[in-house]
Amino acid sequence: MSQQPVLLPYADPAFVADPFPVYRQLREDGPVRRAVIAGGLDAWLVTRYEDGLAALSDPRLSSDVRDASDPRLIERLPATDRESALRNMLRTDPPDHTRLRRLVSKAFTAHRVAGLWPRVQEIADGLLDGIGPDGRADLVESYALPLPVTVIGELLGVPVTDRHEFQRWTDDLVLQGAGPPDPARTDEAWRNMRGYLTGLIAAKRDRPGDDLLSALVTARDEERSLDEDELIAMAFLLLVAGYVTTVNLIGSGIAALLVHPDQLRMLRDDPALLPGAIEEFLRYDGPVNPGIARFAREDVTIAGVDIPRGATVLVASAIADRDPDHFPDPDRLDISRQDNAHLAFGHGIHYCLGAPLARLEGQIAIGTALRRLHHLALAVPPGELRWRPGVLRGPERLPVTFTADAPD
Repeated sequence: MSQQPVLLPYADPAFVADPFPVYRQLREDGPVRRAVIAGGLDAWLVTRYEDGLAALSDPRLSSDVRDASDPRLIERLPATDRESALRNMLRTDPPDHTRLRRLVSKAFTAHRVAGLWPRVQEIADGLLDGIGPDGRADLVESYALPLPVTVIGELLGVPVTDRHEFQRWTDDLVLQGAGPPDPARTDEAWRNMRGYLTGLIAAKRDRPGDDLLSALVTARDEERSLDEDELIAMAFLLLVAGYVTTVNLIGSGIAALLVHPDQLRMLRDDPALLPGAIEEFLRYDGPVNPGIARFAREDVTIAGVDIPRGATVLVASAIADRDPDHFPDPDRLDISRQDNAHLAFGHGIHYCLGAPLARLEGQIAIGTALRRLHHLALAVPPGELRWRPGVLRGPERLPVTFTADAPD
């Protein structure tokens, strides 16, 4: 007998602020739970770590939304230009995924990303120079957001002066909230975004630079490695994915430290813990909420639960990453945690291409804030922080106070 779906209570502010008690109950109820998730969509949640790890490498589970039986998934895409919206790496499987990923993978290797450290550090210091004298700031608006936007903009060759426009379109495309998206708003945002990217690509054709988008234009025009729709989809994916999750990693990581003073003190005392702390922030309260969508190409059985062809399977990394069978004392933030192989970046062939860059930006952003913003504290009680509902999780604002005198 098919399970009746559990409705995730996005209308409840307590759930949006802290979904993990509900997630814990879902995991305890069973390894695969049918639920109504953000946007009113029906999905099968894979709630335990080992099952999620296996599902992310299962070729029977597709990344292509065209394999889904729920027509609302296609209808959520821009009606005027769905082909471009479907042609990026996140929505394709081999062989197209293999070809597209190969085109950009060299730009995101750990070695190549490590070379960006001085510039990312310069950006972080410049942003803090701008807020330092005030003693009060919203660290999302003034720091966690502009840092990765600036980095990915420079990597792609996108003018920083265009930042606010493409941020607004991105919000309308992927950050509308937990309810069903507004089709008119989505269509308008995509028309604006596609028009902008088309103009930017034309400018790169006329005056190519030493940036990733220029290299992709060359691959399109000279090597015929991708078509125009794929070029636009790739530019959109790299631009948007290059910052939306990292903003939340930085914001959530700093927020977690400020409500766990023992962990904050530990990290201040031993900055060498920072790389491990980033992994713990991703495990404990990562930016993808509750997980990673796949679509069943055929009838499948996961952990003894039969899932029909076409169903949406959500590998619930936010739930699986607190599985006590894999992570001891999983609801405790522990920046010194060892063997922290979380699922926040996925697994298998779709493992997040930008993971090295996100890790580097997280380390620099959080480390620099702790080093330069002394007596850093929340400016509101933790319960008054507002968190994003829907598929991406992080604080909407992070109001803090600090001083610029000697450190504690």
